[in-house]
Amino acid sequence: MSEDKPTETVEISPADVNAIPNGKGHEPGEDTMPSAKTPPAEDCENPHRTENTEANLPESQEFLSGADDKKTPRFTDFEGKTSFGMSVFNLGNAIMGSGILGLAYAMANTGVVLFLLLLTVVAVLSSYSIHLLLKSSGIVGIRAYEQLGYRAFGTPGKMAAGIAITLQNIGAMSSYLYIVKYEFPLVIQAFLMVDKPAGEWYLDGNYLVIIVSVAVILPLALMKQLGYLGYTSGFSLSCMVFFLISVIYKKFNLPCPFVDFAFNSTGSVLNVTSKQYGGEDNPACIPKMANLNTQTAYTIPILAFAFVCHPEVLPIYTELRNPTKKKMQHVSNISIAVMYVMYFLAALFGYLTFYDEVEAELLHTYSRIDPYDTLILCVRVAVLTAVTLTVPIVLFPVRRAIQQMMFPNKTFYWPRHIAIAITLLTFINLLVIFAPNILGIFGVIGATSAPCLIFIFPAVFYIRIVPKEEEPLRSFPKILAACFAGIGFLFMIMSLSFIIIDWTSGSSKASSGH
Repeated sequence: MSEDKPTETVEISPADVNAIPNGKGHEPGEDTMPSAKTPPAEDCENPHRTENTEANLPESQEFLSGADDKKTPRFTDFEGKTSFGMSVFNLGNAIMGSGILGLAYAMANTGVVLFLLLLTVVAVLSSYSIHLLLKSSGIVGIRAYEQLGYRAFGTPGKMAAGIAITLQNIGAMSSYLYIVKYEFPLVIQAFLMVDKPAGEWYLDGNYLVIIVSVAVILPLALMKQLGYLGYTSGFSLSCMVFFLISVIYKKFNLPCPFVDFAFNSTGSVLNVTSKQYGGEDNPACIPKMANLNTQTAYTIPILAFAFVCHPEVLPIYTELRNPTKKKMQHVSNISIAVMYVMYFLAALFGYLTFYDEVEAELLHTYSRIDPYDTLILCVRVAVLTAVTLTVPIVLFPVRRAIQQMMFPNKTFYWPRHIAIAITLLTFINLLVIFAPNILGIFGVIGATSAPCLIFIFPAVFYIRIVPKEEEPLRSFPKILAACFAGIGFLFMIMSLSFIIIDWTSGSSKASSGH
């Protein structure tokens, strides 16, 4: 590591001192001290000495203000006030994207056992990735993804992390607002029993997405701290629990094989279908434990990105009350475990309801049976609500990344805080309204940035930041981290390959987990 000064040096630039993740920092004239104290002259010859001393400090000193002088920040002078439960809600909401609607389709193309195996592997890998981030942040006393990049590779590392977070989360927010734009009018139309809209403004997706952005998303995005969104995150997760309960309920209330609404409405239903209720005698209603077909490979990227929450991990860690690495790892593990159970149950019962007839978007399959089913309409409203309430959670890391890259030495300033949120939401609304085909571009961005944020960056930052004296380059943890980065490159190549195949064939099979 001796060839890379940002890794070795203990003298921290003003950006490291003042760039507080919450937007809380120091005024230029304040008497501040760097997070890693400047060593005496004799120590400058051996920079590892100070770095190791820092690495061996108790976590209470790493993450809280110094005990000797409260004005001398050990990590930041920000005291987190968010409870353990609220942190779980926020991280769980960050994980839970619209990808849950496509998991039943993924199971139909992999089989129950293979799907469960893949989902388990991805959940374990995601937890390990968060472990690498927390370990790196604990060693250097920095809980900002961009600053970890700076400590590992200097300014290029900081910019790479910031740009990846910005592009990934802007893509995620765009996809959520696309759902609002196209689903919300259909739900209103179904509730009002309007078969042919006559141009009413309240059935225009462009108007609705603007109204939702201004009335719901913007006020939440203007919160000073991420912890305040714990209540809305809890409500968002409750909506997804309602979705899950409804999927389970419908499994036991729909015949197999099901009959399309088009046949029902013309009265041409065959009696033979109702006799197959339960589906034991019909081969189309027997679940497959393992299934390999041309679509199986497309499900791997969907599952690989099902637990994307890494841009939100460190901001949530920053605001956690009485923070320790162990406590934040527990927050992450509980969030991932809850989402793991919900993902599997939603996929399982969605698949067992429709089997091979399940579509890439589960709720559309229910609409084929009865587009005016009140329960399914309520579920669609719940999913729209959950997706809408996820947008502010995803916006926070983008604003933080922009502040780290463009205003690293600035203290918290309300006009700038508000201006960044309004600018981001305006930009995303313009994309959703005027450039609907841009989703394909964001598919490429997601296939590139998501593997970086989940697999590659945590691994290479860990390898660079952890001192060689503590863990040699050929030690098992660093070899494991290197293999983990290799998995990330593999997923990136797979995802990009499938997207290129889709573009050349004119289909749209590959999609992101979020």
